[in-house]
Amino acid sequence: MFPLFNELDKNTSIMVVDPQDGSHVGMVHCANEAEAIEAIDIAEKTALEAKNLPVHTRMSVLRQVSEALLSQKEIFAQVIAREGIKTINEARKEVVRCVETLRISAEEARRFTGETIAFDQMPGSENKFGYFKRNPLGIIVAITPFNDPLNLVAHKIGPAIAAGNTVILKPHSETPLVAKMLVDLFDKTELPKGILQIVTGKGAVIGDVLVSDPRVRMVSFTGGKPVGENIIKKAGMKKIAMELGSNCPALVLSDANIELALESTVSGGFWAAGQNCLHVQRIYIQNDIYEEFAKSFIERAKNIRMGDKLKEETDMGPMINQKAAEKVERLVADALSKGAILSCGGEREGTFYQPTVLENVSNDCLIAKEEVFGPVVILFRFNDVKDAVEMANDVDYGLQAGIFTQNLDTAFTVADALECGGVMINESSDYRIDAMPFGGVKGSGLGREGVMSAVHEMSEAKTYCFNISKPV
Repeated sequence: MFPLFNELDKNTSIMVVDPQDGSHVGMVHCANEAEAIEAIDIAEKTALEAKNLPVHTRMSVLRQVSEALLSQKEIFAQVIAREGIKTINEARKEVVRCVETLRISAEEARRFTGETIAFDQMPGSENKFGYFKRNPLGIIVAITPFNDPLNLVAHKIGPAIAAGNTVILKPHSETPLVAKMLVDLFDKTELPKGILQIVTGKGAVIGDVLVSDPRVRMVSFTGGKPVGENIIKKAGMKKIAMELGSNCPALVLSDANIELALESTVSGGFWAAGQNCLHVQRIYIQNDIYEEFAKSFIERAKNIRMGDKLKEETDMGPMINQKAAEKVERLVADALSKGAILSCGGEREGTFYQPTVLENVSNDCLIAKEEVFGPVVILFRFNDVKDAVEMANDVDYGLQAGIFTQNLDTAFTVADALECGGVMINESSDYRIDAMPFGGVKGSGLGREGVMSAVHEMSEAKTYCFNISKPV
């Protein structure tokens, strides 16, 4: 129990529960439409102040929060683990990443610059001199998911503040506590009030208000594809950045370092119980090593320790709620009804779903095409690398992919052919650092995150041109 979150009116609050056992973790206020509009009103009034906030102040704010977060690492990790789906060890790693995200954001504030333009490249413009610089957009609405409830919040707040914007944060209604804790750290700095606000509530109630208001200049959303498509329909003329998940492939070639491939794909397949946009969902294994790889992969999946998230020895926790676990159950049942082989797992108990490996899955199965967002990995065979690439691309997603091979020429060729936003060579799709551009193609989203890329997304170039008299 976290008393900090419990001094609220139960009639106007969201009760946050631990998905593992349904125990009460805390409460947050459940905002209504009028309160969402009020938040936009406040953001509009503070937009100019945010734009004019000196760079050294932006940097100082972000550094202070990163240092405060590091000093409270265990407290934040405990809340991440209690309200969400991560084990305590996974939660600790998320806090460390969040510290890094905020540090990088502080450095990007320093680099929020422009460059000169050679106007005299055009005949008749010899007396012109100028440059462009980047300006903040204004009001940004940031909508974040449950699976990374701290670091993905930082990936929106940090770049937005670095670029001089005002931010309205709408965290996922099932994991709002740690987001509120992070915003509270910002409130203890010299950041002027109103530049950063958090609005906790149900998306069905306040979502349309936040995304459709014309004063909002950008919506940055991480979540499911259906919700993302709905936001696009309602947002109007504003910038959109979206990361909408994936169905990530890994290609394991016959010359691969098998031990490395196993270690990377098992971790990528079952981290956070597969509730991860970079989750390794499909593994394509060259025929001559298939039996060896599949046997070892299945054995390792069977040895994953599922249980109490707060125990140090636990490898994997629950799904976010029973509805999510039942969805995985239905997808697996659909595959089995169409001839798939269940090599391990396949059982649900409440919100827990066992680490599951499927083989012989046909392309007409939903689980082969859609994002499972759960602890299920599908093993496929291939002979020719071109066929593997074609199968890997044959989905309406394209976030990241992994390739395992010792042949540099093959690595370059396959990486270029894969339709996705990032390719990890001799690493699974479930790898990123917080400084790199991050995003997908096709149904995986629009735009790029990663601190530097997000700062650019959250700003716009403005050109200045001077007509200077010819010197004597």
